[in-house]
Amino acid sequence: MGDGGDSIGKVLRKQGVEHLFTLCGGHIAPILVGAKRNGIRVIDTRQEPTAVFAADATSRLTGTPGVAAVTAGPGVTNSITAVKNAQMAQSPVVLLGGAVPTLLRGRGALQDIEQLKLFETVVKWAVRIEQDCDLVPVIEEAFDVSRSGVPGPVFVECPIDTLYDETLVRELYKGAMTGGGKGIGSKVVSWYVRRHVDHLFACSGRRAEPGDAPGEGLAKVKERDVRAVAGCIGTSRKPVLLVGSQAMLHVADTGALAGAISRLGVPAYLSGMARGLLGKEHPLLCRHQRSKVLKEADLVILAGVPMDFRIGYGRAMSSHATVVCVRREADATERNRRPDLAIEDDPCTFLIALAGATRSPPEPWQDWIGHVKTLNDAREREMTAFAAREGPFINPVLLCRAIDAALPDDSIVVGDGGDFVATASYIVRPRAPLSWLDPGPYGTLGSGAGFALAAKLARPSAETWILYGDGAAGYGLIEFDTFVRHGVPVVAVVGNDGGWTQIWRDQAEILKDDVGTTLRRSDYHVVAEGLGAAGLVVAGRPALDAALGKAREIAATGRPVLVNALMERTEFRKGSISM
Repeated sequence: MGDGGDSIGKVLRKQGVEHLFTLCGGHIAPILVGAKRNGIRVIDTRQEPTAVFAADATSRLTGTPGVAAVTAGPGVTNSITAVKNAQMAQSPVVLLGGAVPTLLRGRGALQDIEQLKLFETVVKWAVRIEQDCDLVPVIEEAFDVSRSGVPGPVFVECPIDTLYDETLVRELYKGAMTGGGKGIGSKVVSWYVRRHVDHLFACSGRRAEPGDAPGEGLAKVKERDVRAVAGCIGTSRKPVLLVGSQAMLHVADTGALAGAISRLGVPAYLSGMARGLLGKEHPLLCRHQRSKVLKEADLVILAGVPMDFRIGYGRAMSSHATVVCVRREADATERNRRPDLAIEDDPCTFLIALAGATRSPPEPWQDWIGHVKTLNDAREREMTAFAAREGPFINPVLLCRAIDAALPDDSIVVGDGGDFVATASYIVRPRAPLSWLDPGPYGTLGSGAGFALAAKLARPSAETWILYGDGAAGYGLIEFDTFVRHGVPVVAVVGNDGGWTQIWRDQAEILKDDVGTTLRRSDYHVVAEGLGAAGLVVAGRPALDAALGKAREIAATGRPVLVNALMERTEFRKGSISM
């Protein structure tokens, strides 16, 4: 039968989990050992948020809920930001949290806090294991809840006495609670403890065996909704399609989704996890001038894209345009602008069905597509001119172009930063579906190391790059130790312009004070070397391509590498602000 940790390991194996991300702690030791015993690779990180970020990225790339285990108290609280990020990104994550023994809850035990209430606003479900009978069914349900409907994180609190062997728990309670006394008080306590442990192990010797994870195929869409949107497309002369992360939840069907967009023939902007869906070059792929195109379009289809700050709360679109929203849930951002058609359905499934019901693109669209391409090409020329500007350090636009040129077809790009990563999003072209990872709408810094860790483990053959801002790099540098220990050869490039530049832009301009926004152009490559990775530094254009090539060669040998790219602070994104 094994202990509670072994039962959890069996559930994880049946659910298709290959990696358990963690930072060790006494409250969760049986979970780690049980997972390893059941053939799951345990990846221990240096910070709890990294473990949760890695679980988040695993779910995005594989479709299987990612799993992290963190110890009680500080381990749990350290994970909160990463859990909230998963909630905002709609990532199915199962977080296993350690907890004090059930009998000692509220008595002043080490690291005892009310963890369930803490998680209520950031997870779909927060639940506590109360006895060994709960272990299998509750954790199986946690997986089901995390991936159903609108996916999201689930928190399962696992008290330490539900994880260890019954005999050991009885011995520990006997010594801790009774003190070995023979008086009436001790006898009462002994009786109470026995009753409690009897309840705790009510299923001893007959604990349920876990079942297989249910398969998830494409659901059937409502034909009337498909006909309605097909009708809008048929009468449109200037349609545009925006595809977001929620359209990528059916990982196995991303190829079919890309084919559906091609058949629709509508110019498409891709955001979040949808970046790379159409490859790096596609006649319908739009990369620039989205605001101008949205103002001119007469039909805007939002597939898994909320009307939040990223599209001006719905104001980016013309008031005369027909707006269609396709999402898994009724979206609160629709209060910013009421769509003409609000369709509650899976965006991937819906677009595939829509492509099957839509006739060949009308001839007038060719003029519209040509116009959109002209706008895109004009912006490309502006960026080419900007990249030619020279200074003492590397031009950030030039740096991003060099990175784009160095990327192989089989690669994954992880963005972790503000100004530098925003610049890269204009220039670096993901090569394929599920090849771009960024935090999502929560805008969290510090996700890069966990995302890259998961990406390289999920797709070992893919060359995995982290694009770090120098501010964001401070959160994840210690994880180069993790990369080295677990043999995860990522390529990291730090765009080092000596500041929190995205904040500096507006603060220095509006408030005329840069307090708190300046950094040193520190030797981040030396830190990486101290942790066992390789470190390179490059300060000028002539050596840039060689440095990136050298980094790829080092990673190919199995060693992680960091390139510290000393970069200019320019006006490329002057005036950019998100709120």
